[in-house]
Amino acid sequence: MANLLGKTETKNISKAETKNLESKETKKLEMSKNRAKKIKHSYQVKDAENALLLQTKYGDVVIEMFADIAPNHVARIKELVRQGFYNGLKFHRVIEGFMAQAGCPRGDGTGGSGKKLKAEFNRTPHKRGIVSMARAMNPDSADSQFFICYADCPWLDGQYTVWGEVTSGMEYVDMHKKGYGSSGMVDEPDEIVAISVIADL
Repeated sequence: MANLLGKTETKNISKAETKNLESKETKKLEMSKNRAKKIKHSYQVKDAENALLLQTKYGDVVIEMFADIAPNHVARIKELVRQGFYNGLKFHRVIEGFMAQAGCPRGDGTGGSGKKLKAEFNRTPHKRGIVSMARAMNPDSADSQFFICYADCPWLDGQYTVWGEVTSGMEYVDMHKKGYGSSGMVDEPDEIVAISVIADL
């Protein structure tokens, strides 16, 4: 299927016609407005405009963003999400008991979107489920890469910009393929299927 199907067309496709489609093709089938509305309300987030749905092959992960303490980072993340920047990117660095990192278009931790962000360090502790920005030595070098903490990591507090927290689906983050060595680089890493702003569903 080269083009998106219209709503009337998707309603007329029976299970028998769609069950054998490859994943690439099934992803293109348009979701109905009613289904999207039900999904949107099912997450029960505080602010749908500042919440993300991160889809993985294991399940859906909901991230509520902290626009009050990291407004510039949240704004940039939403901008990238709405551009589809993160879709298909890998969790290239995953360390058991520490964190899972993604957001590099090169898949090796050296890439970004090309726009550096001024640090918005805050007092939110790096505990299990917290989402924070990866960066280089320069405090103002965060770009598109982020990490999700598997456990409490107090040594990171005040050194990296915390901008969100996983409020649902952390068990799916736990399932991501782990890396090796101190770098935690992963062979054939799991990927982000898609990220959406929940208000846009």
